[in-house]
Amino acid sequence: MKTINVQEIIDQARFNGFHKLLVFWCFIMIVFDVYDLVVFGVVLPVLMEEWNLTPVQAGALGSYALFGMMFGAFIFGALSDRIGRKICIVICMLTFTIFSFLVAFSTGPASFGIMRFVAGFGIGGLMPNAVALMTEYAPKKIRSLLTTLMFSGYAVGGILAACLGIWLIPDYGWKSLFYIGTLPILLIPLIIKSIPESIGFLVIKNKKDEVQKVLKKIEPNFIPHSDDQYYIPGKTAKVNIGQLFSNGRLISTLMFWITFFMCLLMVYGLNSWLPKLMTKAGYPLGSSLSFLLALNFGAMIGAIGGGWLGDKFHLRKVLIIFLSIAAVSLFLLGFKGSTIALYVLIAIAGATTIGTQILLYTYVAQFYPMDARSTGIGWASGVGRVGGIVGPLLGGYLISMNLPFQYNFLVFAIPGAIGALAICFVSLKYAFKNSVQSNEHPNLQTQPVHPNT
Repeated sequence: MKTINVQEIIDQARFNGFHKLLVFWCFIMIVFDVYDLVVFGVVLPVLMEEWNLTPVQAGALGSYALFGMMFGAFIFGALSDRIGRKICIVICMLTFTIFSFLVAFSTGPASFGIMRFVAGFGIGGLMPNAVALMTEYAPKKIRSLLTTLMFSGYAVGGILAACLGIWLIPDYGWKSLFYIGTLPILLIPLIIKSIPESIGFLVIKNKKDEVQKVLKKIEPNFIPHSDDQYYIPGKTAKVNIGQLFSNGRLISTLMFWITFFMCLLMVYGLNSWLPKLMTKAGYPLGSSLSFLLALNFGAMIGAIGGGWLGDKFHLRKVLIIFLSIAAVSLFLLGFKGSTIALYVLIAIAGATTIGTQILLYTYVAQFYPMDARSTGIGWASGVGRVGGIVGPLLGGYLISMNLPFQYNFLVFAIPGAIGALAICFVSLKYAFKNSVQSNEHPNLQTQPVHPNT
């Protein structure tokens, strides 16, 4: 009989078809998850005109889905550590596709807000589980890159929403975008068949046959035996929020929460109000939506490039630099220049706000031990959603105050500087540290933490 360290096999595995398939499906899930979120910013100018909404009312309407996302992140982030990530992902996808479809039948702000709130449960619950699943199975050497590559679907979802808005709204109206948001429901059977369950969950539940099948896909040379025993260092069945604050992680956890709050404030404030801000500045609706396209295109470049830099250097350093650049680029957006310069600045802002948010999920997933990973991501994401709620509300108040153009962007630049400062206080010393000395990252025992942990 052999006792097999599952984490060691995953860490040392070579990238193969199993990983490609997992990256693909997680990418697709994130694309549609974010599409259903960002589409609000695309239709907002039309809704304000059709329903005679004030900027403050429109900001509140944008926050309903984010309230739902906050609760979804809290609930499904922690629940998946108990019932498995796969079933939580399926429940979340069903929730946001069904209720996003029902949004198209809204007759006014009240019914629209209710449907968006419930859809938000699924949108917010899927993200932490997809990130945790990808992080759990990615080989150690390319973990940051694969996770950010998967999460670049965030930017693609935003690009898809903006492109379809430019194309469909003039001829088919805003409701057509929500009809398209139902397409993911057709993919659910394929997703159920294709993605694996959390390996940590399978080990805890002692499902040896399934563990062996998954390990064989990860490492084709692995030869299982019927009497083998499997374990993951530090992995326990008991999961609670206290693990996020134990073993010296208190300050780092709070700093993650602050950074998530600030970053999501910028992300959802810009995604909700950028088209309207540009329309107010004199650009037609089609051009204003193209700015949203540039924002999300920049996000995709920032996420993938940041993941590559994180594997080469250090995710914390990359995050500090990105957040600092975000603050500067948003500040400069307030000063009107050439159209080309404006597009470049917006793309940089997308790379360092939305791109940074993607990197943050990756960093948090790598910071906590496996038994607290989904809980850590879920709580950071849930607390961050408060910032996401504040963002659209803040944008609505700014527009209603009729401030000079540059002040609107200055307000969104300040959170970037605060987030960069907060990340400086995240302590690598306690990354992955468990209540017992863990072999999940053996380098922690004898030398400083590896740059990618």
